[in-house]
Amino acid sequence: MALNKANETAEITTIASTGSLDDNYELYKSMRGVAIDPLEAKKVSRKVDLRILPLLMTTYFLQYLDKNSINIASVYGLDKDTHLEGQDYSWLTTIFYIGYLLFQFPFGYLLQRLPTGRLLSITVICWGAVLLSSPACTSFAGMATNRFILGALESATNPGFVLLMSMWYTTGRQPLRLLAYYSTIGIATMFSGLIGYGIGHIRGGLSKWMYIYIIFGSLTMTWGIVMLFLLPDSPSTARFFTPREAAVHVEIVATNKQGIKNHVFKRYQAIQAAKDPKTWILFLMAVSGQIPTAASTSFASINISSFGFDTLGSQYMLIPGGAIQFFSILLGGWVATKWTGTRCLVMVIANTICIIGSGLLVGLPASNKWGRLVALWLCYFQSLGFSMSLTIVSSNIAGYTKKQLTAAVVFIGFCIGNAVGPQTFIAKQAPEYHTAFRAMLIAYTIKLLMAVLLYVHMRLFNMRRDREQDGIAIDEKEAIELGMHDVTEIDNKWFRYIL
Repeated sequence: MALNKANETAEITTIASTGSLDDNYELYKSMRGVAIDPLEAKKVSRKVDLRILPLLMTTYFLQYLDKNSINIASVYGLDKDTHLEGQDYSWLTTIFYIGYLLFQFPFGYLLQRLPTGRLLSITVICWGAVLLSSPACTSFAGMATNRFILGALESATNPGFVLLMSMWYTTGRQPLRLLAYYSTIGIATMFSGLIGYGIGHIRGGLSKWMYIYIIFGSLTMTWGIVMLFLLPDSPSTARFFTPREAAVHVEIVATNKQGIKNHVFKRYQAIQAAKDPKTWILFLMAVSGQIPTAASTSFASINISSFGFDTLGSQYMLIPGGAIQFFSILLGGWVATKWTGTRCLVMVIANTICIIGSGLLVGLPASNKWGRLVALWLCYFQSLGFSMSLTIVSSNIAGYTKKQLTAAVVFIGFCIGNAVGPQTFIAKQAPEYHTAFRAMLIAYTIKLLMAVLLYVHMRLFNMRRDREQDGIAIDEKEAIELGMHDVTEIDNKWFRYIL
């Protein structure tokens, strides 16, 4: 047994030696043999919550508001002023995600190679400028170009934030924090309904839809400039930390067994990511989970209007759906944080509720407008399922190249689903949209099956690892050291998945 352990340790050490040290390794090394008072650790963690989480929440709120501004614009004259016909509106939604998809790998690489905080801040400023230019579009071609560029610039945010979770939080703290910033899409949905209702009462010289882009674009550009000064690139450069606090933080987060950040791209990790079943299960979950999303985002106002509500009613009826998003995501994050090992269970429950909602949309008659509206609101639980799947990337993928590539693949799936979804809303089927609602039901069912498969795969992996260790207790110190050497979770024999 001792010989086997020695061989295994030598093998892992060889793997570690082929990779570069973590960018924050010197801070980590400075804490060796230094005791950390629990009160000091708590103080440092609280400082991260106060300085980092509000930045992520505000940015994500604006990002969601901005990309779905077209939803409000759709009922305030956008189609007339830009001469949209047939499936043109659907394509404006789809082309955003084509831009998002094509820039996933380029931004993934840049997020690894460049200072993370500054890169993300600059993209926010740029997409705010794109929004401000939207009222100048007078044709489908102009608006489509605008939406493509917007999607390309926003594509850095989601994978960037998943990487930031690994940099700033331990795996045990990640679910509630990740879902806290993701829950702002619920606030954005409610806020967009209120903004849409308010814009409906504007009496100005411009078309009403133009005010949406002017307001949102101005807010976003201003916030991007604020981010540029406040969002640090890494713990070692955070101005709100003292040198001691930065070292303490790195020591705390190193317990994830994943390191903090490594700017060196590693080819073997790219190959491993491509061969890892988790990558493709998460990809299929993203595709199937996002196909139905158009019903509650870019087509939300149109759907509610088709149920029999007037234009203003279609705006304030968005508010309950946003509230469901907000509270369900926060509740799910709290559950997964309080009870370790419930992440997949939360995903299963959320997707089951979505199946019920989409089934009602398929089965209820068109005359039952309130029943169909409640069914649509149930589908807002989808956001809980998807956001929880992102914690699998942030907590269960180690090796920085592998993590950023896995995140990119997941968000490519996210883009494919969001690009396909609007095409299921066939204009000639309005207002029933039979194809769209059936597609939602099928997609949610597939995602449920993938969530179960993911749990089984990770559970079996952990059990196999335990058998291979033959009763040997996990060597936490060595596991952490390997993480700081940028070793992947598959190569680090002491790593176990959080279910």
